[in-house]
Amino acid sequence: MKNLANMMKQAQQMQGKMQEMQAKLDAMVVEGQAGGGMVKVTLSGKSDLKRVAIDPSLMDDREVLEDLIIAAHADAKQKVEAAMASEMQNATAGMNLPAGLKLPF
Repeated sequence: MKNLANMMKQAQQMQGKMQEMQAKLDAMVVEGQAGGGMVKVTLSGKSDLKRVAIDPSLMDDREVLEDLIIAAHADAKQKVEAAMASEMQNATAGMNLPAGLKLPF
């Protein structure tokens, strides 16, 4: 019975940490770049596209511009995923969770 109480306590702690993590992700803003900063993409911590900035010199080459937008988005998305992984590690620190458990569910 004591073990069950400990598990419930851990679950409550984890729930609080997960809510805190979600709030941090909501407030997070990440910028990705491509072409030496000629294209910049801003994403929220939940990967919502917030802004695209394009150097005017790229407006004449549509194909290059399209490729750079995709690359800048990929860069920003990778940064968001790294931040999410770090926040998740902080949220679950000290908890005995099974290896490979993917959170949030």
